[in-house]
Amino acid sequence: MAIIVNLDVMLAKRKMSVTELSEKIGITMANVSVLKNGKAKAIKFSTLEKICEVLECQPGDILEYKNESE
Repeated sequence: MAIIVNLDVMLAKRKMSVTELSEKIGITMANVSVLKNGKAKAIKFSTLEKICEVLECQPGDILEYKNESE
């Protein structure tokens, strides 16, 4: 099982930088980078909600499930 984080795709679509997103959602650039690079092991629903609000998207636009056997 693998959860893929497509935050980089959404940032590109919205023409927004990691710096701008981190300022708008109130978390550090380092933590946004960890999410963007797919290195995060977890995400708080409150953080996901803020990201979706700022990027005007749904959680499914950011998170994707891929079966590892595919």
